[in-house]
Amino acid sequence: MRKGEILGIAGLVGSCRTETMRALFGADIKEAGKIVLNDIELDIRSPRDAVQNGICLLTEDRKEQGSILEMNCLENTTITNLKDVSRFGFLNRQMEKEATDKQVAEMNIKTPSIFHKTLHLSGGNQQKILIGKWLYRNSEVFIFDEPTRGIDVGAKYEIYLLLWKLAAMGRGIIMISSDLPELMGICHRIAVFSDGKITGEVDREEFDPETILSLSYKEYLKS
Repeated sequence: MRKGEILGIAGLVGSCRTETMRALFGADIKEAGKIVLNDIELDIRSPRDAVQNGICLLTEDRKEQGSILEMNCLENTTITNLKDVSRFGFLNRQMEKEATDKQVAEMNIKTPSIFHKTLHLSGGNQQKILIGKWLYRNSEVFIFDEPTRGIDVGAKYEIYLLLWKLAAMGRGIIMISSDLPELMGICHRIAVFSDGKITGEVDREEFDPETILSLSYKEYLKS
């Protein structure tokens, strides 16, 4: 993945796309290989290690593994970087409020109040809260697993705009999606997984559904 790039991850269900991204984030143990960021090899053994190195993962199941839905917008936004809203070991509510107000405004999050429970927001706004909390952490690499699943068309477009904005800010974006037209519409490059292997990479000017699908089946056709 290049700086400022949206790298799409395509492949069939069971091709180990998600498992690979979880290994990058330290949520699953990797059996081999290296993780290198800015020419520095990272020793990532847990999600804590990944976060400390500027890598975040927005999971496919945002309700169970993403936001803490019973928390409000403010709590979900600042939870990744509490030291920045704390003084002498105590949370500063005014600093939390100012940080959350800024994120809500910049990301156009629709909520009655920053003290409104995340549970009661729409799927699109829940996803924006997730992105916002990692932006507040100043993450460098964003891994998205099916970021637009279960949200309406209007909210999808807003998520696309946020991804492009992140890329323009110089962040690196890795995006898994089962929706091939979606990947072809917003990504700079697509890496194709087949049975746990990357069987090809396709640049934007060469995007073609048949080529990507044939790469998706490549390893399975060998068996």
